[in-house]
Amino acid sequence: MTKPQLIVIGISIVSTLAIYLGCETVPKSFKNLEKSRSFSVEQTDIQVLLQEAKSRHPQAQLLVLEEMQHGLENPGPDSNRIEILKQLSGQWFGLKEYAIAGFYASQIAEIAPSGESWSIAGATYAIGLQQSQEESISGFCAKRAIQAFENAISLEPAELTHKINLALVLTDRPPEDNPMKGIQMLLDLNQNNPDQPGVLFHLGRLAMRTGQFDKAAERLEKTVSLDPARSEAFCLLAQAYQELGQPGKAAEAQKKCENNPL
Repeated sequence: MTKPQLIVIGISIVSTLAIYLGCETVPKSFKNLEKSRSFSVEQTDIQVLLQEAKSRHPQAQLLVLEEMQHGLENPGPDSNRIEILKQLSGQWFGLKEYAIAGFYASQIAEIAPSGESWSIAGATYAIGLQQSQEESISGFCAKRAIQAFENAISLEPAELTHKINLALVLTDRPPEDNPMKGIQMLLDLNQNNPDQPGVLFHLGRLAMRTGQFDKAAERLEKTVSLDPARSEAFCLLAQAYQELGQPGKAAEAQKKCENNPL
């Protein structure tokens, strides 16, 4: 992940966030939103995460990381510190410790703030949010992903990718006082940017998750008309057509899905 354009995050949209896109009906199976999660209160910190992570990996790997960490004690100019932080973030990312990787990425963004550096930090945290099964870690990642993408937006307000990523995090981890905030952000982005394939794709995916296959097909059809190389849109479109009882269209979309690998 090096450019904001490449890191629109593929957040899994949880089923509790149902909305009939373009309508007001919410299916019964999605009405029971999870009330117990706290959006703003963290249940862990980076030192706890580091200690827990070190118990999961071989000593040889940890020695390399500790040597890198020692390099931060007297790194010299900021360019040296940033290089060490990049290495630390990359190493922890390779170990699938995304919360820790995001922490070091955010330190880079604090030293050299830019839309890109904050977007990379946010995307790293967002992967941690998606992948973690532990509430404490997912909460840690969610809060920081939101902060990172908000920082990216403040520095590059015209960059749509940052806004899409923020909306996806808020959709995956909704605030208790406004559970539809992320979805509404996507709808607003679509209204203001009706021909933006990234927004249409994620709205189409939301519609698939909530069983609104006609709405999904409509948005995914427009997505691929604007961006024929977006293979994941063809893959979802094939599923939508199958659900709608259109096997011919489904087979055609599936062929394009398979012929355009990611």
